[in-house]
Amino acid sequence: MKGIGLLFFVSGVFYGLGGMLLGIHMGMAQDFTLAPAHAHLNLLGFVTMSLMGIFYHLTPKAAETLLARIQFGLSTAGVWTMVPGIALAVTGSGEVLAIAGSLLVVSGMAAFLVNILLTLRSRSQTALAAA
Repeated sequence: MKGIGLLFFVSGVFYGLGGMLLGIHMGMAQDFTLAPAHAHLNLLGFVTMSLMGIFYHLTPKAAETLLARIQFGLSTAGVWTMVPGIALAVTGSGEVLAIAGSLLVVSGMAAFLVNILLTLRSRSQTALAAA
């Protein structure tokens, strides 16, 4: 694995580690107030970013696009904004960061969808040309 696929995957592993450490901290303190932030860090950070990394590893042409790099930036900024924003929201300190992070995460996922569709279209055109 190399390139943007590796970047997504390594980022996912770091987010997974962060989610685990947050879970351990919550368990030790017996305070689960931050459980929504913990869940989003694990699901958006670890699971989603890792799956995206696998996709880009398996589809090198999609990984080489500017859209893949933009998507990584949007997704990363989204996780870094949304997770602390959720923590602030559940502790009563405001929802602005959670909302901004949500919009970034959705934008990153939309970019991912576009890249998948472009990859499928490219493969279809290649298959038609070969026939």
